[in-house]
Amino acid sequence: MPRLVRLTVLAIAMACSVTAAAQPRRIVSMNMCADQLLIELADHSQIAALTELSRDPVLSFHADRAQSYPVAGGSAEEVLMLRPDLVVSPPFQRKEALSLLNGRSVKIVTVGFADSLEAIYADIRRLAGAIGHPARGEAMIRRMEADLERLSQDRPGKGRIAAYYQRRGYLTGTGTLIDEIMERAGLVNLAERLGRPALSRLSLEEMARSRPDFLLMESATRRVNDRGSEMLHHPALDHVVPPERRLYLPQAIAVCGGASYPLAVAMLADQIRRSDAGK
Repeated sequence: MPRLVRLTVLAIAMACSVTAAAQPRRIVSMNMCADQLLIELADHSQIAALTELSRDPVLSFHADRAQSYPVAGGSAEEVLMLRPDLVVSPPFQRKEALSLLNGRSVKIVTVGFADSLEAIYADIRRLAGAIGHPARGEAMIRRMEADLERLSQDRPGKGRIAAYYQRRGYLTGTGTLIDEIMERAGLVNLAERLGRPALSRLSLEEMARSRPDFLLMESATRRVNDRGSEMLHHPALDHVVPPERRLYLPQAIAVCGGASYPLAVAMLADQIRRSDAGK
């Protein structure tokens, strides 16, 4: 074997060895959104526990896949019992809850609740690097970029106004993940037109005056299931935006940033087309 080839093979072997050594073997997630990224990026054997919410089909995009993983509560004591070498925490996790992990050779990585596509990509890269699979992170981003590029060829919203209306009259504004998803489907957020912040309340009377072209809601609010969702079925709202102009997204694909982002755009765009076709 020529000397240059031997050196190249040796360099590759050393790089693989370093990567393998750096890969954590017992990852514990304390973050519902990180659960979904870990399922995409980590080896099954690397995950010591996901959060209990990972199996909730209302909130988790990968609820079915999560059934095959161990789960744990969020207390630091329970996490310690799992003997992790990497803990994935949300940014707002209380410092005292993590203080027990200090000085125990446990690496802590923070993954937030992304409010933009760029933030999603940053989380993917950060987590993929921390678990020793940066190439998987880049591959996941390339797949998402390809899906979004294909979806950008047709934006059926065509600049029409939509309001993301939630329980108790909450309106989702700009600077949010749902706002970006709406924009990618060709819709303009009513909250932007009204100059509203990321989250505010809008009364039925104000909604009636605004008269958006579409109402976007969580799938769970198709029926009245609590007092908070009752106002979304008020006759006055039906008069302003009839049922055929209602769009719905499952919370599980919109609450966290990840592989579900392109799917949310595709689902929203498809519903707009169906509404326009009278289906």
